[in-house]
Amino acid sequence: MRVLLSTIGTRGEVQPLVALATRLRELGQDVRLCAPPDFREWAERLGISFVPLGPELRSTAKPDSAMTKAMASPEGRRAMAEAMVVNQFETMPEAAEGCDVVVGGMALNIAAHSVAEWKGIPYFFTAYCPITLPSLHHRPPAFPGWAPKNPDAANPVLWADDAERWNEQWGGVLDARRKVLGLPPVDDVRGHVFTEEPWLAADSVLAPWRGPSALDVHQTGAWILPDHRPLSPELEAFLDAGEPPVYFGFGSIRAPEEIAKAMIGAARAHGRRVIVFRGWTGLSLIDDEPDCLAIGEVNQQALFPRVAAVVQHGGAGTTTAATRAGVPQVLVPRMFDQPYFAQRVRDLGIGTSITGEPSAESLTLALSEVLRPEVAERARQVGGEVRVDGADVAARSLMAAV
Repeated sequence: MRVLLSTIGTRGEVQPLVALATRLRELGQDVRLCAPPDFREWAERLGISFVPLGPELRSTAKPDSAMTKAMASPEGRRAMAEAMVVNQFETMPEAAEGCDVVVGGMALNIAAHSVAEWKGIPYFFTAYCPITLPSLHHRPPAFPGWAPKNPDAANPVLWADDAERWNEQWGGVLDARRKVLGLPPVDDVRGHVFTEEPWLAADSVLAPWRGPSALDVHQTGAWILPDHRPLSPELEAFLDAGEPPVYFGFGSIRAPEEIAKAMIGAARAHGRRVIVFRGWTGLSLIDDEPDCLAIGEVNQQALFPRVAAVVQHGGAGTTTAATRAGVPQVLVPRMFDQPYFAQRVRDLGIGTSITGEPSAESLTLALSEVLRPEVAERARQVGGEVRVDGADVAARSLMAAV
């Protein structure tokens, strides 16, 4: 069986599919990954066949990038959305050549289902967070520029409004490209992308699916990529030189202004050392004191169990990694699914979150909440409940279905 895995987005959207690809290859299946070119070297280093999709995204973490500026206006967002869909239809038909099934990750992977339909092969959609799928239990997540018509409306009304916005945003360009392939128009773009039986690649403890919903959701568990890379000698020496430090990182997203100064000041207020993950924003230290270390790409599975707390943006992948490591968390959510994970961390008693722009004062207060023995104990307890077999469940389900 040859599987095409396709996604757009940053590392949080790509890594779960890399985890699934790795497990499928271990089970003897042929896999091709279609994703932004930022991840080509990584995928090919793991032996995964790679097809670049769309432009490089690393620059989006910079406030002065052309893509960031274009996203600031409704016209710019619409032009980017249409160009994105056109690029998907130009790239994916060739990528799907010889494939037996298409798995689409990330909601904005608009073309994947249509390409599978054109090829006459099955298609599966997967979400990484429960609130991205329609349910009466929760509201739709917020997209940039997508304010609800009536924010106080009931959830069914908000989801109906959300479906209208999907049609307004992508219906025209989707139907135009489908016509080129000889396919009929789509009445419900969101339903077309999600299907009636989507998969949910999220841990059932951290992010449980809750209905009622018209969808038949298959929750597989989080797709976790096993990481056996050693920590660098510099990082090992830093960890061994004192008490567990506080980790700060915002992954692939743009970090708030002046965040490094606030982070380091908050940790020092508690007498804690600091590890700063540079990320795509390129965070840096504020001085040369030996209590701080800036790092690049790192094995979170090896690092997180050795820190006192993880302060991060609330992406699905980082939150799952920190929860699995059994370490307290402070979330600084910015958009989309991040507020949901901030709420879940609070509900589970394994950390807290900060609303709005973080400051040294708010971070200091948040750390005082999570650097308590009872929070650390609760985090260890919940961490022991996180399952790590989601990618295997999904791989075997896919093999059985195709």
